[in-house]
Amino acid sequence: MPPISIVPWKFSTNHNHVRISFYLLQQLRLNEGDELTISLGKKRVSIIVQAAEIDSYELSLPEDLFNEFFLPVQCYKFHASYSKENNILYLGPVVGLLTEFNSLATEPSFGSIHAFCEELHHGILEAGGFFYVFTYKEFNVQGYYYSNGNWLPSELPLPDVIYNRIHSRRLEYTNDFTLFRKKLEQLNIPLFNDRFLSKWEVHQQLINENHLVTHVPETGLFSKENLTYFLEKYETVFIKPVHGSQGRSIFKLEKIDGVLSVDSSLKAFSEKKLTKFTIDEIYLQLKPLLNNRIYIVQQGIQLITYESRGMDFRVLCHMNHRDFWEVTSVVARVSAEAEFVSNIAKGGEVMAPQTAIEKSFIAKEATRILSEMKELAVEITSWISLQSSGIFGELGIDIGIDHTGKLWLIEVNSKPSKNFEDGKLKIRPSAKAIIKFCTKLAFDTPEE
Repeated sequence: MPPISIVPWKFSTNHNHVRISFYLLQQLRLNEGDELTISLGKKRVSIIVQAAEIDSYELSLPEDLFNEFFLPVQCYKFHASYSKENNILYLGPVVGLLTEFNSLATEPSFGSIHAFCEELHHGILEAGGFFYVFTYKEFNVQGYYYSNGNWLPSELPLPDVIYNRIHSRRLEYTNDFTLFRKKLEQLNIPLFNDRFLSKWEVHQQLINENHLVTHVPETGLFSKENLTYFLEKYETVFIKPVHGSQGRSIFKLEKIDGVLSVDSSLKAFSEKKLTKFTIDEIYLQLKPLLNNRIYIVQQGIQLITYESRGMDFRVLCHMNHRDFWEVTSVVARVSAEAEFVSNIAKGGEVMAPQTAIEKSFIAKEATRILSEMKELAVEITSWISLQSSGIFGELGIDIGIDHTGKLWLIEVNSKPSKNFEDGKLKIRPSAKAIIKFCTKLAFDTPEE
């Protein structure tokens, strides 16, 4: 069934009567005066249908009904599904984006995803549905919807699906958040992306898949023994926090002419190069900087660069309506002059992947490598979503290329950056993919 337009019926005298087009009445095989149940945002309301000369796929609702559904009184477009057996017209999706922000502020700011939230609003408005942003502490109490350039607070309908954009890994492990998850399970509301993925968890999953393990650098948990082993075996070694993101708190160790040096993405790391240290001395230098957090130690790969700057590739993948993963975008990320990590948060810049690869390979070879990169990213996302608990509909796969053209997995990100590379607000393919996935989850989730 095509999306249905919902418009306010301003002069209604009976709050449970709904005007419906003659065409839609015929499609639903209903007669004027019949009772119909409308389900929206986990709420069901019984109404009486009243035929009217309005657009083919249109319902005109009294303002009282908008209030009963906790919807702001305005025009909407919703996807629809009708169950003849139960005489229920399902409308949706109502999509809630979960994140942290100061709800007491006059104008809320959603931080690094603020513009992305606006993008999702416009995309869902165009495709069909209702979108709002909320914090888990105010769930089912207050959310923020976008109207005339502002995010307005209101009591809003329960979402059909929740998109998890919590920034804090620690928050996801608190008792309060665990209770929130249980509440969602009781309400039968799907949550994606379920959680942050740790680097060690991803590594353990991938080394059990024979084809993918060849693209994974050798990795171990940080210890003095593993540090010694890796530094004796490899010229370059990386030390990364298991729960890190955005290129933070990473250490790079290199053997140059037999001398060990260390570099770090830490702002507090004032001396970029500490040389002439033994392994024992470097271990003693690093240990207090790790703050008792769990780190991995990893084989360093000599990857191709762009004008002598570090470079990798972010491949964004989404689950489609057929439950298959597909690539929605690929960008090359080039590090800032003084940085060895390519993350945008660390001053990196993005460029077209084909152009970037052609700095090191001829055009035909670059095309082949880019094609293989997309295939590898889909294989990785398919395997990880299969092995991981929870629902995942979006993963950012960071891949590097060595000088032979071999592809190497750098990292898997379950909450990839949503920055606008060109500074323009538009509805990108990745946002459209998320909207389609939300719609699928909303209408595939069985009612209880």
